[in-house]
Amino acid sequence: MAEAEASCRLYAVVEAGPNAAERLAAGLAAAEIASVLIVPAAKSTGDAAGAKLLVEQAQQAGAAALILGDAPLARALRADGVHLGPQKDLGRAFENAKATLGQRGIIGVDVGISRHDAMTLAEHGADYVAFGAPAHLTDREKARVRRNDLIAWWAEIFEVPCVAFDVETPAEAEELAQAGADFVAVTLPAGQPPAAVRTLVGAIAAAIRAGAPAS
Repeated sequence: MAEAEASCRLYAVVEAGPNAAERLAAGLAAAEIASVLIVPAAKSTGDAAGAKLLVEQAQQAGAAALILGDAPLARALRADGVHLGPQKDLGRAFENAKATLGQRGIIGVDVGISRHDAMTLAEHGADYVAFGAPAHLTDREKARVRRNDLIAWWAEIFEVPCVAFDVETPAEAEELAQAGADFVAVTLPAGQPPAAVRTLVGAIAAAIRAGAPAS
């Protein structure tokens, strides 16, 4: 992902489980998606098999397939890399993932609100840093403003790509593209029919195009 084009691109998040392949297919049909983050539904053989199918589906479409938080699983499934979420010792998790995946594996890090972690891990070779507005936070508006500020700060100063997570509307996507996000992540909602997923992804993609600076 470090070699991605300068303009803002789509990053999809899909949870393995019932109808996941149909939702992902709908998203991939709606717009060009650069990366797909696969969230295993649970630690079981069946779910690992389902995640493997999603990895292959994403890769066949030309997207990088990433696994949430589990570098050994990413390696076993021959995914392109791993996405590490916010955690107490993110630096150690990053080093462990690097040791597991080697130099070719993509390692992205969601640093929460820590500018220090973002800068440190970028210096140590993270392929991207991510900032979000997690759904569990009560003050959604405050969380979104903070995420947008972090994206704008990062984009102005650093070359390592940044991903904006927890994007719920096309208006948010357009604002984040304007702020300098390299990737905007859209979740393909579990339980939604493919037609609804296709509409959502298409709308987010159009908003990104509207907000991204001309390359």
